[in-house]
Amino acid sequence: MAWKTELSPEAEKELDRLDPQAIKRILLFLRDRLSKSENPRRLGTALKGTQFKNMWRYRVGDYRLICNIEDTKSKILVLRIGHRKEVYR
Repeated sequence: MAWKTELSPEAEKELDRLDPQAIKRILLFLRDRLSKSENPRRLGTALKGTQFKNMWRYRVGDYRLICNIEDTKSKILVLRIGHRKEVYR
């Protein structure tokens, strides 16, 4: 089953600020690994805490993708993209 991946407007802005190599690596991860996965939860980690309820974290090098998985629509919405030191703030 193929999953559709979408970027939120905030994630698009954050992605545009990264260097070209990081952008390429993140987009390849979204296209080749995450969207083609049978179960995208196997590739990520569930976030804990009340403000991160139902969100998942994916690691791509030093960068983290904060996502919301919508099972009914087979859609993964990328909410935030950032360096591991700053993405959770």
